[in-house]
Amino acid sequence: MLVRLHYFPQIIIWLICSLLLLAGVYRYRRNRGALAVLIMAELWLTAGLIVSPVRVAVRVPHIVNMIARAGFVIVAVWVVVGAILELLWLAVPPFNPKRRAVLKAATFATPVVALGAGYIRREHLQLTEIDVPIPGLPKDLHGLRIVQVSDLHLSALVSESLVARAVDMANETRANIALVTGDLITSAGDPLDACIRQIARLKADAGVFGCMGNHEVYAHCRQYTAEQAARFGIRFLRHDATLLRFGNANLNLAGVDYQPRHEPYLDGAESLVVPGVPNVLLSHNPDVFPVAAAKGFGLTIAGHTHGGQINVEILNQDLNVARFFTPYVYGLYRQDKSAVFVTRGIGTIGIPSRLGAPPEVALLRLCAI
Repeated sequence: MLVRLHYFPQIIIWLICSLLLLAGVYRYRRNRGALAVLIMAELWLTAGLIVSPVRVAVRVPHIVNMIARAGFVIVAVWVVVGAILELLWLAVPPFNPKRRAVLKAATFATPVVALGAGYIRREHLQLTEIDVPIPGLPKDLHGLRIVQVSDLHLSALVSESLVARAVDMANETRANIALVTGDLITSAGDPLDACIRQIARLKADAGVFGCMGNHEVYAHCRQYTAEQAARFGIRFLRHDATLLRFGNANLNLAGVDYQPRHEPYLDGAESLVVPGVPNVLLSHNPDVFPVAAAKGFGLTIAGHTHGGQINVEILNQDLNVARFFTPYVYGLYRQDKSAVFVTRGIGTIGIPSRLGAPPEVALLRLCAI
């Protein structure tokens, strides 16, 4: 059911974009060059829709699958932006026809140029360090370092070398705990074993722990991921918790699989809370935060959003797709005595591009207040 719900929005996007392309074909029916571009866009859009279901994706060459799916997003963005710009241009009175044509072409090229710049910067990995104040944190946990890698999405469009660099960067922090918060791959057929071998190189004093993302659900590989990672000493917490001791203090680390939007969040997760100690929850999607706070988790650590992936700042406001799905897009958010940290993660989904949201490895330092 979850996969079907994941697929339904793409059908709606395809329908809207196809209607816009049909309108474009009618408007530019005498321009052979424009007609060819519009027809190619429709073919690419349709190909991306066809290969999206898992049962189809596993039957086509992997590179074809990834290119078609990336094309679906690129064409959809281009069509919607192009339609909006076309309406704006129709509202502008004609002035100099030649200048108008040049400006129109430049305007329509802007999204393509922006995505190209994001493609170049998609592997500009950085380390983000942040202090996380925790009320009542025991003295022996003050300064505890937690390193997080998330949303690796190792695939034909995300290189293993980027994942390897992220692991190396995480190890350089010499953290007390290392976390992998989901989405090791994007779809069935991606090199999951290679990704597990890379995260197996993670090192931390108290061990390496993880939680499952939505793409482990879509690829039907949660059990396999947990079993193979366990061979390398990585423990995926699947509605499970472990008590970690540092000096004279304990820290309760809990984790859950990806929480679908159409189901109650964190059902039964209150049983994972240990009274009297700091409780930290690993959840791939951050929008569970209010529920986690109400159930007694002082800190939630999440990913999923990619920081918006394509993020544009206008008038001190971040504009990105993720804001339509969650108020917790990137960084540290607080609610009463609880907090959630959302990382931008490593890889990309849909469009092999990052703009205004560079990939990161996150280092969290717990602080007593």
